[in-house]
Amino acid sequence: MEMLTIGERIRHRRLMRGWSIRHAASRAGVSHATWSRIERGRQAADNRFVLADIATALECSPTELAGMLVPVGDRTALAAHAGVHAIHQALVETDLDEPAERPAPPAMELSRTVDLVEQLRGACDYAGAARVLPDLVRDLHALARDPAQRQPALRMLCHATFIASGVVRNLGHPAEAWLAAERCVEAAVGAEDPVLLGYAAYARANAALSCDAFQRGLTLAGRAVDELRPHLGAPGALEVTGTLQLICAYASRGLKRVDESRGWAAEAGAVADRTGESSAMHIFFGPTNVGIWRIGMEADGGEPDVAVTIAGRTNPGILPYGCRQVFYYADAGRALAAMKGRDREAIRYLLTAERIAPQHVHTSAMAQETVRSLLERARRAAGGAELRGLCERMQVAV
Repeated sequence: MEMLTIGERIRHRRLMRGWSIRHAASRAGVSHATWSRIERGRQAADNRFVLADIATALECSPTELAGMLVPVGDRTALAAHAGVHAIHQALVETDLDEPAERPAPPAMELSRTVDLVEQLRGACDYAGAARVLPDLVRDLHALARDPAQRQPALRMLCHATFIASGVVRNLGHPAEAWLAAERCVEAAVGAEDPVLLGYAAYARANAALSCDAFQRGLTLAGRAVDELRPHLGAPGALEVTGTLQLICAYASRGLKRVDESRGWAAEAGAVADRTGESSAMHIFFGPTNVGIWRIGMEADGGEPDVAVTIAGRTNPGILPYGCRQVFYYADAGRALAAMKGRDREAIRYLLTAERIAPQHVHTSAMAQETVRSLLERARRAAGGAELRGLCERMQVAV
């Protein structure tokens, strides 16, 4: 069955309201010409901030407009999505105030499993992570009930739920990402570690951004930056602070506070100059990651030329994990696709993103919309086989 495009969903929702394009566009703060082009598929709806504005105007969530199409030919992507429910169930069942329903494996064994799931997340193997996470969360919950093991168990549980939040967020499940982040915060509070509290705040603020709750994300991350200031000498504190500042920068851009956003990004850049390329807390903060965040911010902020300029001086190969590299190529590809005459480069970047992390790209609504728009233009200009092949793998109608 052919799935609706984002533009078609927007049109359907607008007609359900009985609104004209001019009225709906005025509610969203975009021009009626832009709205019309998006509905007709002549302009890509692959800008997160614009899609959030349209969703707010139509009184729905961006996820409802973006949909959640998973290519039937990608069995691993299908398995990843199928695993989200089990992660959700495990998170619901592991309240730290409740007794465990199973005996805990040895702490050393669980530590190795946490390392494994971190490696799976780093490789964007969401299906693999989804298979491991439910039992891992339950086992760590059981271990945390043992007073002699509580502190190390809480630290591992904080890390495991942080990973869970990122996995389900990248699969397009913002509510589950928020639940996992709440469990991450609970574990950090129990561990009484200020750096872990900042780390958990990062998960929570990022989950808020995935819900397009930009003000909430800004509030959470900004507060955490302030609370970390007395502890900047602790291991990992600078890296967590810089990452929280990037959250503030992205949230501010979503709120259309461009100068404030660039100010936060500059502060993060200054912190990155101090830390260098760091692997602390497995968040890989440093100058390269700051550049990757800025590419996404400028692409979504309607400045694709700025995003491409930043991409030109950022080397994603410095980072060891695909979970950051894929954002570089996907967001730079989106930016190139928004510029006149750069389609071939955009396709090359998107193909590279797919090669690095096929599960991520195949389940990304933004990537699907960019590819759909490129295909539409290629049809008018007799596009090539590479793009048609990518469209087929992403289940974009060709």
